[in-house]
Amino acid sequence: MSRRQLKGVIVSDKMKKTVVVRVERKKTHPKYKKIYSLHKKYKAHSEIEGLKIGDKVIIEESRPISKDKHWKVVKKI
Repeated sequence: MSRRQLKGVIVSDKMKKTVVVRVERKKTHPKYKKIYSLHKKYKAHSEIEGLKIGDKVIIEESRPISKDKHWKVVKKI
């Protein structure tokens, strides 16, 4: 079974080996057919040096690393 991968933008890099990634997705309203965007923030483990706010990254699901952290950064786009 493959692990989920999501694309997002880093919104916080203040922790040591953790970054907060904001993932946005588009959704269509069932009745009015208007497209609107939803977002969710994920804490991701990062071994990659030099990541900063505004960088686009791909994150992948992993085993739980801490209470809130069960994603890891795969690569910078």
